[in-house]
Amino acid sequence: MKVVAGNSNRALAEAIAAYLATPLTRCNVRRFADMEVFVEILENVRGEDVFVVQSTSFPANDHLMELLIIIDALRRSSARRITAVMPYFGYARQDRRSSGRTPISAKLVANMITQAGADRVMTLDLHAGQIQGFFDIPTDNLFAAPVIVRDIKERLALENVMVVSPDVGGVVRARAIAKRIGAQLAIVDKRRERAGESEVMNVIGDVEGHACILVDDIVDSGGTLVNAADALIAQGAKEVHAYLTHGVLSGGAVARITASRIKEMVVTDSILATEAVRVAKNIRVVSIATLIGEAIARTSSEESVSSLFD
Repeated sequence: MKVVAGNSNRALAEAIAAYLATPLTRCNVRRFADMEVFVEILENVRGEDVFVVQSTSFPANDHLMELLIIIDALRRSSARRITAVMPYFGYARQDRRSSGRTPISAKLVANMITQAGADRVMTLDLHAGQIQGFFDIPTDNLFAAPVIVRDIKERLALENVMVVSPDVGGVVRARAIAKRIGAQLAIVDKRRERAGESEVMNVIGDVEGHACILVDDIVDSGGTLVNAADALIAQGAKEVHAYLTHGVLSGGAVARITASRIKEMVVTDSILATEAVRVAKNIRVVSIATLIGEAIARTSSEESVSSLFD
């Protein structure tokens, strides 16, 4: 087995390699003066089972091109099998045509990864599960739930906890967490007037006196979370925590969350944390390196990956 890392999240790749007790394969990923990506694999990978760890996070297009070119380099170097390990799958929010004359970019990206030469894909908490069907190669959608549940059990008193979905679309994800910790479920109903903005309309469920845990897959601008927290506090919630898989946190999101009523927001390291995230007083990062490392080990040895989440 070989593990290759792009430049999107070197720290996570190193942690995964450490769990697997396998040093990262030496690989030169750099740019020419005009910002073209150049890749050179510096070790023999002929006949090897190779896993490429690369999130397509900001800058999404650069990191996507790195992934595609690394896969092509490995294919031309006679790797036996190439798995694209994408802790964060960029473009996942473009999984359908939201209006006329718009693309389905998630499908386009899936086609590009397949055509580049990947034999399988491994990703984490896809924004929409049906994206797995966009690939014509085996695709494993891992879940951060075991990591989140363990952290909740270690840090919160479960007797008075209520899990909350910040929108109707995330109910399945929130229900799965609630079931694992034996908590009740509430839903925040919101109406999004325009992209990047949200207006909270109503809280479905009695949250009064409860410690509420908002659960979602992606936090970008942070507007939905902040508005949901305000609505929960207004309905009598004692305190609000948030657990999210992918901390995109663009623009002024970190400042918005720091100034909000959210007591603590926890994100995984699927996306490399910025300095602003690292110093924020109410944002904490938990690692999913062990989870992904175990999934890689099981894939390489042809064992069950789904049993990780039973």
